[in-house]
Amino acid sequence: MYQVRCILVSMLLFLGFYFCTCIDTITLTRPVKDGDILVSNGETFALGFFSPPNSTNRYVGIWYNKISEQTVVWVANRDHPITNSSGILSVDQTGNLILHEKDQSFLFWSTNVSGVANGVSTAQLLDSGNLALFQGLVNKEVYSWQSFDHPSNTYLPGMKLGLDRKTGLNKVVTSWKSSQNPGVGDYSYKMEFVGSAQLFLFKGMARIWRAGSWTGLGWSGVPGMTKDNISNGTYIDNEDEVTIVYLMHNPAMLSRFVLTEFGTLERLTWEEVSRKWIGFWYHPKDQCDGYNHCGPFGFCDPYASLTFECDCLPGYEPRSPQDWYIRDGSKGCKRKVGTQMCKFGDGFIELARVKVPDTSTAHVNMSLGLKACAEFCLRNCTCMGYASADISKGADDGGCITWHGEMIDTRTFSDGGQFFYIRVDAAELANYSSKTLNRSHRNLFLVIGMTITAAGLLLCIFIYCYLRKKKAKRNKVGFNFESSLKSLKSSLTEKDIGGNVDLQVFNLSTITKATDSFSCSNKLGEGGFGTVYKGKLLNGEEIAVKRLSQSSGQGMQEFKNEVTLIAKLQHRNLVRLLGYCFHKKEKMLVYEYLPNKGLDSYIFDQEKAFLLDWKKRFQIIQGIVRGLLYLHHDSRLRIIHRDLKASNVLLDTNLNPKIADFGMAKIFGGDEDEGKTRRVVGTYGYMSPEYAMQGLFSVKSDVFSFGVLVLEIVSGKKNNSYFKENSVHLIGHVWDLWKQENALMVVDSSLGDTVNADEVLLCIHVGMLCVQELAADRPTMTDVAFMLSNHDTILPSPNQPAFIFKQVECGRDCDVGSGNDEAITILHAR
Repeated sequence: MYQVRCILVSMLLFLGFYFCTCIDTITLTRPVKDGDILVSNGETFALGFFSPPNSTNRYVGIWYNKISEQTVVWVANRDHPITNSSGILSVDQTGNLILHEKDQSFLFWSTNVSGVANGVSTAQLLDSGNLALFQGLVNKEVYSWQSFDHPSNTYLPGMKLGLDRKTGLNKVVTSWKSSQNPGVGDYSYKMEFVGSAQLFLFKGMARIWRAGSWTGLGWSGVPGMTKDNISNGTYIDNEDEVTIVYLMHNPAMLSRFVLTEFGTLERLTWEEVSRKWIGFWYHPKDQCDGYNHCGPFGFCDPYASLTFECDCLPGYEPRSPQDWYIRDGSKGCKRKVGTQMCKFGDGFIELARVKVPDTSTAHVNMSLGLKACAEFCLRNCTCMGYASADISKGADDGGCITWHGEMIDTRTFSDGGQFFYIRVDAAELANYSSKTLNRSHRNLFLVIGMTITAAGLLLCIFIYCYLRKKKAKRNKVGFNFESSLKSLKSSLTEKDIGGNVDLQVFNLSTITKATDSFSCSNKLGEGGFGTVYKGKLLNGEEIAVKRLSQSSGQGMQEFKNEVTLIAKLQHRNLVRLLGYCFHKKEKMLVYEYLPNKGLDSYIFDQEKAFLLDWKKRFQIIQGIVRGLLYLHHDSRLRIIHRDLKASNVLLDTNLNPKIADFGMAKIFGGDEDEGKTRRVVGTYGYMSPEYAMQGLFSVKSDVFSFGVLVLEIVSGKKNNSYFKENSVHLIGHVWDLWKQENALMVVDSSLGDTVNADEVLLCIHVGMLCVQELAADRPTMTDVAFMLSNHDTILPSPNQPAFIFKQVECGRDCDVGSGNDEAITILHAR
């Protein structure tokens, strides 16, 4: 009896171990039912049934097994959801994987391949995230189907993207329709093979971004690939395939590309410490990423911060100058009048850090080096320019790529790209050479001048330190402010800013004269941290002086913030800092003067609101987006403004917006995107709930403020406006109208017949997405930029926004909330 009990216990232990072991295989007799989970051998991926957020539909998908927030990377029945929990995934008699209900009355999905000879197959979930259908039970080398050949919205390590020449299958990544619907969406990321093979991002049939051709180090339109030290990409072009595949240096590191429902391609890596996905790069990210943004023979430079981003390639001029004047370069450029091409004296102008033009009309010859390529191009009158086909192999062995016909979608990068050689006639070549020579002379004189200046500065510093030391010995007085000054100057070093800081140090007498002793007639405005005055320097230049209040919350730290931040930032939609002044306890910042003051002085003023018609308001919204996009993603450091509001958006002479007031901004490194503070600063009405209540701030905090600002621009009302019929805040009022499909009722009446209803509804929709209560639900500024520039995009429905306060019957003592112009100096989070 004792022995029997021992045998039974042993069997139970064995069975317990067996059922706890991860199962990664589907067979004819072992299907996966709704509720079952298949886990890969290394427990990296899981397969089973799932429902997207806010949906009851059931889908078969693959997701990361050890990440608590379900991240789905592949879906089987994307466009055929199951509406109940009766789904079964199994292998049938033909050797196919099929998805059906219990009674098999309807087939939701199938691998649809020819069955094996003995009718037996096994499907195994591999640790790469690939679901492979193998022929037979034993042979795991030959597969008849794999999920890696049929991507959803995610591109994983080891997955090949491109053409299988043997089967004719072109492997394409397609977006979800929305976060609640994994069906095939509007966007696709795929390779095209006309001319030299390239990767494109499509919306429907239209190209919206070009990753470019393979340069040997990466795709020409993705400079971040050359700096990727966590993976390596391999481009394969042979008789069997034309594909790209990437593998992680550390296979344990989780990484993925995802094509979002907003039409952006993002590279994400899982960070175990913070337990979240960290963005590595994304595209499209700026206006120059838009396919053919500057038209044929145009050249896009997003770093031309004070001018139009479009220019013409050397030897060309705008085809329609009047369109370029209104910042529309879509018609492109043409050869300059009088150009005589294919004559003696033709040559090439070298352009650096370039995304080379679309190679659909290009010819590739890998037997020619770069010098031979130039000679070949000169002999062919249809050749417009050339470049190295493979920059990884050097000038002699990198092959030759030449362009014939229109050259489109050319742009420059701050780092990355490659050299591109554009063909010009003798006159243009001589003109360019003359400019280059003059520039070299100017640079020489500049170096000599800077050397003399530096020597003089060192002498002054030596004398200053000597006198300072003598004075300190005499009176032994501590210099607390001077210590802070030293810290400030240290923070303005070239090392921290990444380049020379051209800031002027103004003395107090100069500022006093410029502002007429800070007279009331020169007062432009007043905020929580001080007063802003208009001034005029002796040379006639007009300036704006921000005189920080000695009793304000902005001390030396905020002062250092504003100086160091704005000194680093160069963008046409950010205010320009000219210099600073401090004398004893006085701290002042000197800005460019913007005659039209703040946005609030227009949209909230009934007498001036009509000066901003809808077209101008939409342009202002887009300008604010570009400024925030630069702060969040495109500057060297990620910067969160934390006090975005209508009064901190200034307007220049052409009513173009410039974001101002960086005293409360926070700087993050490239791999950081959120923080927490006990010192909550900002303005009521614009603060996100997680920041106001918990002190948590991130780029999504600025997104919330932007959403509020958009609704204010559309409505002409402040967020703290009182709407008697339903809500005490603008957000709640718009939300109620949105649910009733009457959102246009919120539009500012001063806009009259200038309103473009589609654009207004788009802005309201985007605004409501930005003010959603949960930060994770809000779009990034990248998403916002894309949504506002692609009017046909199908946007997700917004969830209930934050701070929806309904009116209650509470008599005359009812508190309707704080004014949204009231600045918070210190508020300790609960």
